This record gives sequence, C-alpha cells and structure tokens, in this order.
Amino acid sequence: MTISALEAVSALTSGASVAPTGYVPGTDSIDPSRAASSSGAFGNVLTGAVNNLQGLQNTSNELAVKAVTGDLDDIHDYTIAATEAKVTLELTAAIRNKAVDAFTEIMRMQA
Repeated sequence: MTISALEAVSALTSGASVAPTGYVPGTDSIDPSRAASSSGAFGNVLTGAVNNLQGLQNTSNELAVKAVTGDLDDIHDYTIAATEAKVTLELTAAIRNKAVDAFTEIMRMQA
C-alpha cells in the first residue's frame, strides 16, 4: 500500500520535497515551498484527496459487487481496495478533525 498522500501532507507542513507520485490527483505540480503562499494550493490538495477517496471507494464497491456475483478472479484485489479506501477515509477524517480543532482553538483565542 502506498502512503504518498501522507507524504504529500507532511511535505506541505514541513517544507520537505516529495517526488510526485500521482497518488493524489492534482498535486504533482505543487511546489511544497510555495504551497503556503499560493492562493488555493492547499484547497486543491484537499480537493484532490477527496476525489481520490471517492475513486477508491467506487473501486472498492465495484470489486465487492464482482466478488458477490462470482466475476472476481482474485479476492485479494477486493481486500486490498477495501483496505485502501478504509485507510484513506480514516486519514481524511483525521485531517478534518484536526482542522476543526485548530479552528476552534483560534476562535477560543479571539474570545
């Protein structure tokens, strides 16, 4: 399983350079050193990650249907796709929770 999405997120926060892998669509042309200053770059990364999550879930659902109907040759393909979708969903939820926590903390500091 690739963890390129995690590497891309950590590169955006640490300023390290990560070679583009195409795992998160739309992020291969983003320069991590300019990501904070360019308008909408972080939003593009998040949009690409959500689109990637939807694609993984669709693939997992298609393979599940093939497994149930007996059209799937190797059940491991479904298991891998389902696990990738699950881990990506957990990562997306964790990032969302951290963003909400950060927003709440900022609002608390302003009060």
